[in-house]
Amino acid sequence: MHAIPGPVIGVVHLLPLPGSPRYGGRMGQVVERAVRDARAYARGGVDGLVVENYGDAPFLKQGLPPETVAALACCAAAVGEAAGLPLGINALRNDARAALGVAAAVGAAFIRVNVHAGVCATDQGLVEGNASKTLRVRRLLDAEVAILADVHVKHGTPLVPGGIADAARDLVERALADAIIVSGTSTGAPTDLADLRAVREALPRGFLLAGSGVRTETVADVLGIADAVIVGTALKRGGRTSAPVDPARVRRFTRAARGRARGRAR
Repeated sequence: MHAIPGPVIGVVHLLPLPGSPRYGGRMGQVVERAVRDARAYARGGVDGLVVENYGDAPFLKQGLPPETVAALACCAAAVGEAAGLPLGINALRNDARAALGVAAAVGAAFIRVNVHAGVCATDQGLVEGNASKTLRVRRLLDAEVAILADVHVKHGTPLVPGGIADAARDLVERALADAIIVSGTSTGAPTDLADLRAVREALPRGFLLAGSGVRTETVADVLGIADAVIVGTALKRGGRTSAPVDPARVRRFTRAARGRARGRAR
C-alpha cells in the first residue's frame, strides 16, 4: 500500500468536465487550469494532491458516466506529471469504483470516499456506502491504493445511529478504511477540533486527516491532533474555492504546517 502523504494535501478543484451542466466546451482549458494549480501547489511545498471533479455540480450519487471518468483520468495524469507529487482521486459524489479505476490507471496513491460505509442524507438524496465492493475491486485490480474515508461527511447527515467516534471506528475495523477524514459541515467550513479529538481517542494509532476549513492561522492546532490536512479554499486567491491557487498562500500555509508537524510528538 502506498504511504499517505502529509502533512499537507492540496485539492485540485477541476473545472466542469464534459457532460456536466456547466462544461465550457474546451477540455484543453480544464487540463491547463488543473496543471497550473498543481504546479502552484508544488512550488508552495505541499506533500500531495487530490484531484476531484468539483465543477460537476449538481453531482451524480454514483455511477459516473464514461465521459466523466475519462476526463477525470486525463486531468489526473496531467496533474501527476506536472507536479511529481503523490496523487489522490475523489470521484464526486461517491463513485469509489471510478476513483479506483482512475487511480490504478494513473498510479495514484489514494482515493477519497465520501460515504464508504453506512447511509447519508445529502443533496443528491440517500447515498449508501459500498465498502464490500470497493475492497473487492481494489483486490481485483491489484491496486496499492489507500482508501481515505470521510466520517460524517460534509454536505450530508448520517442516518446510522451513534456518534462520530463509533462511526470512525466502524470505518476502520469493519469497512477496512486505511485512514479517516473529519471535515466541517460544508466546503471551506472549519473542521471541529472536538470531532477530531473524539476520533483520535477512538483510533489512537489510526491515520487521521482534517478535510475542510483549515487555514494558516489554525493549521498548527489541527495538526496537534491530526496527521495531515486536506486543504483547497484557504490556498486560493481571495480564499475563494473557485479561484486559482495562490503560491504565496501555499508557502505560508506549508511553513506553518511543517513547524507544527516537526514539533509534534506522537
